[in-house]
Amino acid sequence: MKTPGDESLRPTGPETRERWTAEAAVVWASFAVGGAPLEGPELTEAWAVGLALNPATPDDVLVGLLGRSAALPWQRLPAAVVDAAVAHRDWKVRASVAEHRWDLSPAQWTRLILDEPDDRRRWLLTWIAADRHAELPGNTHRRLAADPSARVRAEAARLPAVAGAVVAALATDPEPSVRAAACQHGWPQLDDTARRELLADPARRVRAEVLLNLHRDQPMPRSVFESEGFEDRAVESCRLERELAEELARDGDQDRRRALARNPGLDRDLIAALAVDQDERVRLEVSVRADLTEEQRARVRIDLAPGIHRRSLDWVTELHGDPDAMRRLAASTHPLVRRSVARARHLPPDVVALLARDEDRVVHLFLAESCEDAPAELLLGVWLWWSGSLSTPDRPYSHPNFPRTGLLRYADDANPRLRRLALDDPESTADLVERFGRDVAEEVRHRAATDPRLSAVSAVRLLDDPAASVQAVAARHPRVPAAVLAGLLREPATAQSAAQNPALPVEVLRALGRLVERSGRGNGPGH
Repeated sequence: MKTPGDESLRPTGPETRERWTAEAAVVWASFAVGGAPLEGPELTEAWAVGLALNPATPDDVLVGLLGRSAALPWQRLPAAVVDAAVAHRDWKVRASVAEHRWDLSPAQWTRLILDEPDDRRRWLLTWIAADRHAELPGNTHRRLAADPSARVRAEAARLPAVAGAVVAALATDPEPSVRAAACQHGWPQLDDTARRELLADPARRVRAEVLLNLHRDQPMPRSVFESEGFEDRAVESCRLERELAEELARDGDQDRRRALARNPGLDRDLIAALAVDQDERVRLEVSVRADLTEEQRARVRIDLAPGIHRRSLDWVTELHGDPDAMRRLAASTHPLVRRSVARARHLPPDVVALLARDEDRVVHLFLAESCEDAPAELLLGVWLWWSGSLSTPDRPYSHPNFPRTGLLRYADDANPRLRRLALDDPESTADLVERFGRDVAEEVRHRAATDPRLSAVSAVRLLDDPAASVQAVAARHPRVPAAVLAGLLREPATAQSAAQNPALPVEVLRALGRLVERSGRGNGPGH
């Protein structure tokens, strides 16, 4: 690409800086007022994404991007923008905010659901809220329990902290599906009278839910199990009569035996029998039972493939606040138990030290992602092979214990993952930034292109880097001259990255936002 000569990119004195500022003002005035770039779907789509990712984009521009930027739902948004999305006239925007925002307040959830006139959409929003364990005000619970849609009323039973009076009302609902949901999710809040009435309910599905709850305490006989056609829910969660449990333990259906292996009321000898089951998945379910001693757990033969089973065990998570339990479980022979311990936000120093020496590197990863007490040496070790996940995209690099000093010793390291860290050292220099901007390794040049000390000359040069990732981050560097940045905004291939540049004046950001909005008016948003 054509770029200005090197001398024009070196603001070495007050006069040059003043000239730079004046030239930039002329460039952006022309861009924002009359010299707007050629419009087209590729350009406007690129600007829409770039503006959503630009930390300098004003709230009013972000509001205008709702429904027009594919990147916007995934960003951390100001409360005013979320409020606008909740009340947006486009159903797709409202659905998107429910699907993507895990930080909606109770008031925002209430407005989103209760202001929705369409029954099906209101049901979908309530379903998402229940899945997210959204805590809604009691008045919202009461209104949902009286909703015209039976599907909405049934989902209301799944919401957390629903008052007993609301559950009781749902248990007498005219629709069987709602009464069944009340039984399934609110059974502990129902009194004996309500339970007796539900046991005699004319709807079979309601009676089935009642029986599933009753037989968590009293053994379920074969006659009940077979007459109601119970599947894995009963096998997994109900107390079973001995003969029935023995038969299920010998069942040829592997999935049914796996469900039985999770049953908390299973007799010890049947647990032992399933611990030597021919199916590895059945043995794995047995091996992670909370009621096994660590000696028993160690005797269950499992073959755990690397990189799988990333979900924490619920029963271990519940013990995260118990230091003694964490000490005991951190010494377990079972990697899934140790991985679940490593997910604790805080752990005693001796437990951290033990897990940091663990032979399972997934334990190290979980410790780096979740535990605030993870040591610097471990974090650096994980950094060599892990850059971040979707759930924790910035770990381990952003961990508060990640090393930030003494990194200049890596400036000449053969490993580029270590070499790039030298720029994080407070004693690193602008000269090192310039040197790394010409490094043979893409990731080192990429890191240099993000450094605020990078010169304008190097920022412009890196726009032509062989690596597209380096080009993109160079286009976001605040020292890219206005004339060059304006040119990048006019090219579909570079417009997205250029629109993320934090040095763009607010007037230009608003001008781009208006162009994006105007481009979407022809089709009009859906309702």
